[in-house]
Amino acid sequence: MSRRTDRINEQLREEVSTILTRQIKDPRLNTVISITRVESTNDLRSARVYISVMGNKQTQQEALEGIRSAASFVRREIRNRINMKHTPFLSYELDPSIDEADKLFRLMNKVRPSDENPETISPETSTPETSSQETTDSGTYTPETSTSESSRASGGD
Repeated sequence: MSRRTDRINEQLREEVSTILTRQIKDPRLNTVISITRVESTNDLRSARVYISVMGNKQTQQEALEGIRSAASFVRREIRNRINMKHTPFLSYELDPSIDEADKLFRLMNKVRPSDENPETISPETSTPETSSQETTDSGTYTPETSTSESSRASGGD
């Protein structure tokens, strides 16, 4: 997408969000609703508005129906607020990305090893080999040694 389309998408997102929260008094829209993104076509004649609704599937569907019933009012308000040659026709859809991310995080939490696993080493514990390598000058460079030597070679601070 072009920069202009991105700017218009962002402006549409902000305006639709403002209109939904301040001007529409539909009881189906009394839940927490956020406009996650807006995707316009290249000719800017139509746009998809993705919404996220807190609640179960029934609450989400009711909110979507409420927004769709107010679509002509929202379009008229946008026409008055944004100076464009053509006011885009807005279609509304539930955004599945938040549910998908939630499923992904749940799967990651199931796979994550428990904290009591003796094989994992915490950052506070160090083995004798690593502590002796850090303190001796046996020719192996640790990040601290290499940065101090490179600053000496270049003239230092």
